[in-house]
Amino acid sequence: AAMKQTKGLEGDKKSIIKFEFNPKDGIDNPALSLAEDTDGEAVGEPRFYLLSKGSAETFGFCLHEELGCWGHIIRQVELGGLAQRRGLQDGDRLLQVNGHFVDHMDHRRVVQKIKASGNQVLLAVLDSDSYEAAKALGRDLSQMLPADIRPRLCHITRDKSGFGFNVSGPEGVKGTFQLSVRQDGPAERAGVPPGSWLLELNGASVRSYSHAQLARKLKQSGSKVTLLVASSAVEEFYRLRGLRVTAALADTSWLPFKVRELHMVKGPAGYGFLLKEDDCSSGATGQFLWDVDVGLPAEQAGMKEGDRLLAVNGESIEGLDHQQTVLRIRAHDDQVTLLVIDPAGDEFYQSVG
Repeated sequence: AAMKQTKGLEGDKKSIIKFEFNPKDGIDNPALSLAEDTDGEAVGEPRFYLLSKGSAETFGFCLHEELGCWGHIIRQVELGGLAQRRGLQDGDRLLQVNGHFVDHMDHRRVVQKIKASGNQVLLAVLDSDSYEAAKALGRDLSQMLPADIRPRLCHITRDKSGFGFNVSGPEGVKGTFQLSVRQDGPAERAGVPPGSWLLELNGASVRSYSHAQLARKLKQSGSKVTLLVASSAVEEFYRLRGLRVTAALADTSWLPFKVRELHMVKGPAGYGFLLKEDDCSSGATGQFLWDVDVGLPAEQAGMKEGDRLLAVNGESIEGLDHQQTVLRIRAHDDQVTLLVIDPAGDEFYQSVG
């Protein structure tokens, strides 16, 4: 992206960095940060980076915990790697992963959070000088970050009067749809914030839709529809930073489909299940759980035949083959924690991307 530094008006202390970018590669932009000189105690602003990689790639940095230093420290930023291209710097402190504040968390948990995020992660960091200064001043770092930066995935089942929302937008403009939500209607119960912006309908972006196309797609949905929505504050947060809001970052707590965590301690007869490799509905290969024995640890933990395995001991198995997955499960002799999803939930998440 071409970078221009422009000095603001006389007397305005902000220096504004303007990024000119092609909307098609909007996602490749470094985060926009405004440096502000406050008299004497300059603590910079947190910077936000959306990193998207292929499943064979790495994000291109390591996260360290160092003696005598506070915080989770970004180190070993690979030259030409993803993190460096986006603008992460050696010594940056990690404050947030996918909208979750992590500065106070145990280091291993933070590393797991990044790994569990798969191929896309949104990080908020603070440069090391600002971080040290803020800590020395006793500042609450979570106060420097916006409270909620996650779009929501909402699954709405219509009642006799409809889905419970109306769509409005500027005449003749494609892709810009704002929702007004009926009180106590299906949309509100499904978690759609009033005045939010519609980003995706049933897993497809609405950016190129006209009003008529959107209305037609809603009709074709039948009695259920899944929306990716962003409140005005969240939408503005991404727009100001030239970042694209994606379903991968969404808050899914409003959805009726939940992943389950199964913690099992091996009994004398083992865990009591079989792992099979098979094709998912998406065409990718997945690891599925079968032959769940009655009365053994797997069944007692809540495993069901046909569950798909997503993660082992907090780490995503995306990109691993059958053998590697089995080794992960056997890594600790006597116990394991599996993250699984049932077929209905799996199909749902595949359908919304």
